[in-house]
Amino acid sequence: MAPKPQAPAGGSTLDRLSPIAKVGVGFLFFFLVGIVYFVIFHGDLETEIESAQNSQHSLEAQLDKAETSKAEYQKDLDEKTRREQLALEQKKILPDDPETPAFLAALQGVATLSGVNLTSWTPMEEQPQEFYAKVPMKLTLAGKFHQVAKFFHGVGQLDRIINVEDIHIKNPKTSGDEVQVEVECLATAFRSSRPGEAAAKRRPGAAPGEGH
Repeated sequence: MAPKPQAPAGGSTLDRLSPIAKVGVGFLFFFLVGIVYFVIFHGDLETEIESAQNSQHSLEAQLDKAETSKAEYQKDLDEKTRREQLALEQKKILPDDPETPAFLAALQGVATLSGVNLTSWTPMEEQPQEFYAKVPMKLTLAGKFHQVAKFFHGVGQLDRIINVEDIHIKNPKTSGDEVQVEVECLATAFRSSRPGEAAAKRRPGAAPGEGH
């Protein structure tokens, strides 16, 4: 009977292992490498996830701040627009200047719509008050009585405040069922006082018209 082969005496420990043991060692080696790789990779991944979450939270906070700023800006813009519109409406009612041509044009427009003939108009000297100034204009007009009444009503409907006073009806003439009349009156518009105008008016010895 032939003798069994003997492993070389000078071989390594791995060489002396059986094939099954060698396979086990190989699996163990790859398993350990896998664990090390997983630990390193998983640690890096968690760090990246945490960093991404922090960045997301930061971006969300910035977005919330931007939305709040946008809402506040829009609110301020709406308020600015409202105030500007209100200022425009107020200037229609009480302008900063006499605007005599516009004053006269408004009266002529109402006269045309009413069927009244505006025969003459004479701007008169302004009359400064405490917070505003009167802008009077003497008018002469002619037309049927109901047309004159319509004219006065139309003047009261204008955006700008205009008072009609000192009304004098002259030369009434009957034409069929209608009464033709001539009317003299004083139409008074108003403007806001200019800065320092009221103070100049109150100051003793101030010259007439000073502060205009």
